[in-house]
Amino acid sequence: MHVFITGGSGLVGSAVVTELLGNGHTVLALARSDASARALEQAGAQTIRGDLAAIDTLRAGAAQSDGVIHLAFANDFSSPEALDRAIAEETAASAAIGEELVGSGRPLVRVSGTPSFPGRASTEDDPLPVGGPVGGRSQSVTATLALADRGVRASAVRLPRTVHNNGTGGFAGLLTQIARQTGVSGYPGDGSQRWPAVHALDAAVLFRLALEEADAGTAWHAVADEGDAVRDIAAVIGRRLGLPVERVPEETYGPLGPIFAMDQPSSSARTRELLGWEPTHPSLLEDLENIQP
Repeated sequence: MHVFITGGSGLVGSAVVTELLGNGHTVLALARSDASARALEQAGAQTIRGDLAAIDTLRAGAAQSDGVIHLAFANDFSSPEALDRAIAEETAASAAIGEELVGSGRPLVRVSGTPSFPGRASTEDDPLPVGGPVGGRSQSVTATLALADRGVRASAVRLPRTVHNNGTGGFAGLLTQIARQTGVSGYPGDGSQRWPAVHALDAAVLFRLALEEADAGTAWHAVADEGDAVRDIAAVIGRRLGLPVERVPEETYGPLGPIFAMDQPSSSARTRELLGWEPTHPSLLEDLENIQP
């Protein structure tokens, strides 16, 4: 396939581009800067310049593709207002891409997140929560999956809160960043809450499989580690950075505080069974050993 991808120069996106090119696909990638364009072209992708606000560019990229993988997001968690703006931008971009594919039968794979259900690991059958700080993203993903009724082979790959590679990325990466800034490797609550995780290279394989094989209207879980206790994550970070490991206020994490404090283990049993996906790269706790002091 000739695949249009947004977010192709990020941690996950760069792995997806490499995975697609290594498996016989060609890639047209949205690039919002000269640096991103250079990196994508060096990897072997073609590029089209623009960002998520460039609706006409997004539609043009989708129109000339055999399928789309939509990954881009502003990742601005500095305030509730900034997060709302990022979600609104992503929602408009996703809607524009989807409209371009209506009636074509072509695949659209949308990034999503794993849901949280108290007391158990969430599954692919569980609905996404439409409330809370990121409820707008859930509504947008649900709208994308509804395109299955309009002739789009739409599917969602739900990523856990930490997608990592070489000790960086995701919520664990944010814990590391904040630890460097504050001098404390902290965690909210009692630290017993569990976060699922996946290596970026394993996640990339699942995006390709969903593009190639997923039925319309389906959701898949890119979960390798069902759930590590946050205090265990903080302990590795603290040891690698030589910092004390302590409980800190939920407010330390701004608008993400309630999500950081949430128990959110997740299962990928159905994904592994039906798509034959099997993670092979290091677990989160193993990968965090790559953090440099």
